[in-house]
Amino acid sequence: MKYIETQTLPSLGHAEVRIIAHTPEAARAVAEALRSCFAGAEQRSYPALDGNTRLHLTVDTATPSGPARSWLAASRIPAGTGAHSDEIC
Repeated sequence: MKYIETQTLPSLGHAEVRIIAHTPEAARAVAEALRSCFAGAEQRSYPALDGNTRLHLTVDTATPSGPARSWLAASRIPAGTGAHSDEIC
């Protein structure tokens, strides 16, 4: 996917998610899973190439809930420990 510089960035603490699927049902299932983890705005659906579905969703990463809350807490690096030696920053 090519980044288009004219797009506006989501506000701080939010992320724009783009889902492309063969069927609207598959795209909605992924969006529903994200909404179970993060607060989010209503999804926007568009036709994609070859009859596929493209779905856009804005999620609030500052207020995760459910599975995302526990995953984010567990994935944070403790202060002062830095990155692992095999990680590239």
